[in-house]
Formats: sequence, C-alpha cells, structure tokens
Amino acid sequence: MASPPDAALTDYERLREENIRRNDAILASLRRKASELSAAIQSSSSSKRPKKQPPPPRATPIPVVLRRSLRTRGLPPSTSTSSSSAASPPAPESPPEAPCSTRLSSSLASAILAAASASPAAPPTVRDDGFDAGAELVLRPSHVRRVVPDRILSVRVLPLVDRTVVAAGNKLGNVGFWDVDGGAVAGADGVFEYLPHRGPVGAIVSHPATPQKIYSCCYEGEICLMDLEKENFNMIYLTDYPIFSLCQAPNSPSSLYLAEGNDLKLFDERMGKVSATWNLHDNRINSIDFHPENTYMLATSSTDGTACMWDLRNMKEKEPESLKVLEHGRSVQSAYFSPSGRMVATTSLDDTVRIFSVDDFGNSSIMKHNNKTGRWLSTFKAIWGWNDTDLFIGNMARAIDIILVDLNGSSLLAMNNARLKSEHMTAIPGRFSAHPYKVGHLACASSGGKVFLWTRA
Repeated sequence: MASPPDAALTDYERLREENIRRNDAILASLRRKASELSAAIQSSSSSKRPKKQPPPPRATPIPVVLRRSLRTRGLPPSTSTSSSSAASPPAPESPPEAPCSTRLSSSLASAILAAASASPAAPPTVRDDGFDAGAELVLRPSHVRRVVPDRILSVRVLPLVDRTVVAAGNKLGNVGFWDVDGGAVAGADGVFEYLPHRGPVGAIVSHPATPQKIYSCCYEGEICLMDLEKENFNMIYLTDYPIFSLCQAPNSPSSLYLAEGNDLKLFDERMGKVSATWNLHDNRINSIDFHPENTYMLATSSTDGTACMWDLRNMKEKEPESLKVLEHGRSVQSAYFSPSGRMVATTSLDDTVRIFSVDDFGNSSIMKHNNKTGRWLSTFKAIWGWNDTDLFIGNMARAIDIILVDLNGSSLLAMNNARLKSEHMTAIPGRFSAHPYKVGHLACASSGGKVFLWTRA
C-alpha cells in the first residue's frame, strides 16, 4: 500500500508548504483588493473631474499718450481761452513725428525768407581791419538766450545781411533758432526749438548765395535740409557712419563736403548722391574749411593729431596726397582760414593754438592755451573774426580770449590781446560764430544750451 505524498515529508517541510500556500492566498487576496480599489478610484475621478474653463479675456491695453509742449514741437501758442479748455477735456496728442519731418513755425520761416529775399544777389565781403574787439564788444542782458536744452555742439549766425538769426544744435538732436531782431515771435523770447535729428548735431551751415537753405548734420549719419517754403525738415542723406562736420564749397552751394568718420565725401544735393570719396586721415575728421579765394584749397583737422591742406584739383580717390601736414601733439579740433586766406589757425588738445602762413607753412607761431575742457564741455575751436588780426576762443573762466595775430612779411607773431568778461555770461563759451555781414556781432554757445551774443558798444 502506497503511503500519501505528505507521509515522506518531515515536519519542517510540511510547515514550509503550509506557509507557502497561506502566503499565496494572502497575495492573491491583496491583488484582488488592489484591483477593485484602482477601478473605484478611476470611476470616482472621471465623474468628479471639472470641465476645462476657457481663459479669461485679455484686457484691452491702454494707449500711452506722449505729450510735448507747443514750443518743443515748434508750434505757436494756443489761441484757446482757459474757460474753453476747462469745459472740454483736451484731445490726445498724436505721436511725435519722425526725425527730419518736424514742422516749422510759419512766422520763423516767413521772417528768414523775407530777409533772404532782401539780401543782394552778390553778398558783400565784409572785413574791418580797424575793429578793436577787446575795446568795443559788450554783452547786454537782452542778448542772452537759452536756445536749446543741454550741451551745444554747433552754432551758426545765418548769412542774412539785415537780420541776426542764430542757429544752434545740441547733443540730443535739437536745432534751435533765435531771431534776435524779434520779428518772428515765439512766446516772448524769439526762440524756436525743433528735433530733426536722432543724435548730436555736429554742424549747421548756410551758404551766402542761398541763405534760405539751412543744412545740419548729426553723429547718427544724417544730413537734413530745413525747407522754409514747405516749413519742415527733409532728410537728404543717411549713412550708417557718424558725420562729424559739414561744409559747403564757396563757389557751389549745392556741393556739400561732409566728414564721415575719417573719410571726406562730396554730396551733390542736385543729384542726391555722393559723387566722390577720399580717405584723408587715420581718425575722425573734426573740421572742414575752404580757402576764401582759392576755392580749390581746403583744410581739415583730425583726431589723429594732424591738420592737412588739400588741393581738390589734384586729389585722387585712392591715397590722396596733401599739400601740407601740420603735426600736433594731440587731437586737432579745428583748422580755419583767415578772412583773407593768408593764414590758417589750428586748435589742439595739446593746449596750443597755432597760426601758420599759407604761403610758407614754416612761418608759424604757437600760443599756449588751456584747452582741457573735459568730457562735459564742448571742445574749444578758435575762429577768426572780421579781419586777419583777431582770433576768438573760449576760456575756462567763463570768458573769451582774443588772440592778436600779426603777419608782416616773413614774420608772424601771436599774443594774448584781451579777455572779454561779463557778469551776464554765466557759462563757459565753447563754440563761436561771427555774423558774416555785421562787424561786432559775435555769438558764442555754452554746454548749458545758452547763446550769448556780443555786440558793439
């Protein structure tokens, strides 16, 4: 008779088999309960899950209204009364106009056009060798105006025979006009302010033959023409490189010579394009000036420490050769011919003002002068007045230094002649412009936006 299968097992083996069966039963029970619980959770979550809500509607953005004063926009004062203004809320102003499309004041445009039309077809050449600037020039309180905000980089007395209008450009791109004679009224001070440029205004020019055309350039590569007849600014040239200076040929008002970096370019306004380019310096060109009689000769100054004389008749576009290189210790800020063209004066950051004879550049004179204006002031640039004897340059003591120049044959001497000071000149004058037809009308500009007009006593 066969024994049962468990009969051959020991007590330990039987206990082990029982434990295995019991554990299998417990595990199967746990799996069953876990499955039932998972199914219950899924059913509950699907029935209670909230529906997806649509996103809330976006709020309509509130437009930002840019407000500018009438004076900043070049508009005359409003004629509406205070009662009517209070009765109805002001309408939102339109956004600022793009650069070089700023509207001009009709009264300013009319005044300049009238003065330009009254000028003779052949403007006179004004020189006064007997004028004593140190003894005759005075500054009156009524001849001080804040023409633009912030630092002035360029100033120009417009070539109008019977009128004094001063134009000034600052580092923000503003161009302001001061009608000194008061025929065009802007508020009560005769000042008109515009914003035609996007950056610092490096130069303002106007040719005596076409005084109704006023050009300005800026470091953002723009040249604008102030169109008095259409009463706006028109951009006539745009480049990716900064324009530091601008000059017109004496015998061709439409020929604009511009300092684009270290290149000199000829822009023909009639053609609307650049017709010639010369690489003249190793660094930026700071000034351009033509000989008053030999209109083919021009002078340039540069941050590379040189001032150069050039003959346009023989200048090649590639590697042009200069007539003369005048070397200085540091950056040369300006090089200007005297009214007769017999001399050229340079101003350098090496603290000198140098005068050279054009007939013999070896015949020269050096004047020591403090030209350390720092980064917050416009650099000094000595200019000639109405004769070959007076040079005007700013002084750090809120004054004007007059350098007396004497060229007698082969002897050239320069010395400090006088200093102009006034309680009304409350800032350091950096840039100058002499009225081309009114001897004794000298405009100087400061880094605070003010223009001071010195006149004969």
